[in-house]
Amino acid sequence: MLFKVEMTVNIPHELPADVIDEVKAREKAYSQELQQQGKWRHLWRVAGSYSNVSIFDVEDNAELQELISNLPLFPYMEITAVVALCRHPSSIRDSDA
Repeated sequence: MLFKVEMTVNIPHELPADVIDEVKAREKAYSQELQQQGKWRHLWRVAGSYSNVSIFDVEDNAELQELISNLPLFPYMEITAVVALCRHPSSIRDSDA
């Protein structure tokens, strides 16, 4: 199942820089692992903000919840939209399924 997820990160200013750097490094490693597995199919930065729009390809909403809640930055995230997607019949891309 494909899901569009919109996330905004709000890291508290009082967190020490070394803690922030460590959390961001773990976030990058985890997100890249999910991308390599094909579970996190697309990841776009929203220009001008610490936000992203992502497409996940997971078994169901329970798996999506597990993946998102395991993100190291999850405690600092606002998830503003989770939308189930399906292939459009006019799409010319076979990989849209």
